[in-house]
Amino acid sequence: MEEEIMEEAAGAPGRDEVTEEMIAACKGRAAFYDMLAALYFRPLAAEQVENIAELDWAPYEGLNDLFDDGINDVSRYLRKRNSGTRQALAVDFTSAFAGTSSWKGRYAVPYESVHTSEEGLMFQDAYHEVFQLYKANHVAKAEGYDFPHDHLSFMCEFLVVLSDRIAAALEAGDDAEALEQVQVSRAFLADHILSWFDTFQDLALLLLETRFYRGILKISKGFFAEDAELLQSMAVELEQRLGDAE
Repeated sequence: MEEEIMEEAAGAPGRDEVTEEMIAACKGRAAFYDMLAALYFRPLAAEQVENIAELDWAPYEGLNDLFDDGINDVSRYLRKRNSGTRQALAVDFTSAFAGTSSWKGRYAVPYESVHTSEEGLMFQDAYHEVFQLYKANHVAKAEGYDFPHDHLSFMCEFLVVLSDRIAAALEAGDDAEALEQVQVSRAFLADHILSWFDTFQDLALLLLETRFYRGILKISKGFFAEDAELLQSMAVELEQRLGDAE
């Protein structure tokens, strides 16, 4: 994703502890959304497999039961990795997420339109809605990426951009701008990810063979659910602060 060039906001002096916690949360969620974007974009390279195998999940443990189950699946699968692991994961990814296999004529490709349109086709209403949201928020796909805009990877990257904007606004002491970006993020997550992820997940689970990608689906759903709660709590905090300032 590429966004409009904006001046880097200078850090506001004397930030309170809650603000610092929100900034840290934004940076953490941006990093995690970036990782999810990579996981759903293309089959993993050998280096990426090793990086995930060596990832320290400790900071995320206890997020919720679904997330913990996913970590367990991924970790246990990668403990037994060997010279054929990357290829096995590539075959599994391609079968489900790239649409080379189907279940009763349905495909588990990570496009919103496929799972929200009656025909199960790409480039339907959801695609156009997402495209307009990116445009309204001054975000565009980088050149050379030909997937439709409602691909889950691009959606995750959009939330990275918004999270960075929330953090920048908080660092600048601009609670009104931070709240605006939080509200955009909340609506996007609810309307364009959580609205269809369960359908996508249920179908993908019928096609996937590896415990790794089954775990990734659990991790994703657990994270999305937790992020919705985080954004809600941030909105409440910022609305309260803005109300007190009036």
